[in-house]
Amino acid sequence: MIPSSNNAQTPPSPGYYPSSRISTIGFDQGYRNLWGPQHQRLDQGTLTIWLDTYSGSGYKSLEPYQSGYFGAAIKLQPGYTAGVITSFYLSNNEEHPGNHDEIDIEFLGTTPDKPYTLQTNVYIRGSGDGRLIGREMKIHLWFDPTQDFHKYGILWTPSEILFFVDDIPIRRYPRKSDATFPLRPMWVYGSIWDASSWATEDGKYKADYSYQPFIGRYQNFKIGGCTANAPATCRPPSASPSVSGGLSQQQYSAMEWVQKNYLAYDYCADPKRDHTETPEC
Repeated sequence: MIPSSNNAQTPPSPGYYPSSRISTIGFDQGYRNLWGPQHQRLDQGTLTIWLDTYSGSGYKSLEPYQSGYFGAAIKLQPGYTAGVITSFYLSNNEEHPGNHDEIDIEFLGTTPDKPYTLQTNVYIRGSGDGRLIGREMKIHLWFDPTQDFHKYGILWTPSEILFFVDDIPIRRYPRKSDATFPLRPMWVYGSIWDASSWATEDGKYKADYSYQPFIGRYQNFKIGGCTANAPATCRPPSASPSVSGGLSQQQYSAMEWVQKNYLAYDYCADPKRDHTETPEC
């Protein structure tokens, strides 16, 4: 499933750029430190968080949201990063411990000879608590995410969840039923932490602190959404120029290009999974 290196490196244009419609905010306008305050630094609009033997670090939005576009430009650490996860995600696990919802973008650290894996995931009403029922899709990127900042975003609407990389949709998760879709308000988070037990090749390679500190850099924060107490008339930003807000044909083509060339794992296609637990497949 690992794509060959002779893939076309330039994705087709999606024709529409949702992040460009949302103004950038300063970190302090939308977020605060949640844990590891000594491992977080803000300098000229760039937030740096890091993991070492003492601690990782995480941040959290000031408000909960019921829908919206949430994004940041992120630059990852090069070299040996096995076991380390750099993340940007939505969750209500503090509000609903043991029964929470979550929408994830997670960069799974790696060994120097292999590319980072970008994992997207959705948990609904406790499927990420106790006995896990994950809905993971993993892709490799068509660029080196350690060389520069790239834009990553989540668009969560009442009808679907879209994941974007540089405004190219990489995954669409539609609301096929209320039981398989997160409907309760969530906060926005980012973090860097040690997930050695599973992050890299199912835990085969663990964090090696002789390479510390492990650093994640975030800038260009964007939140365009409906807060939890927004009026019912509030609408999240559109994914496309169309009135319906759904992806255009050009965006679908770009997403198909990504999934054809760079898909590394799709839970719906995993024969080892019990698909009665994931009826949307």
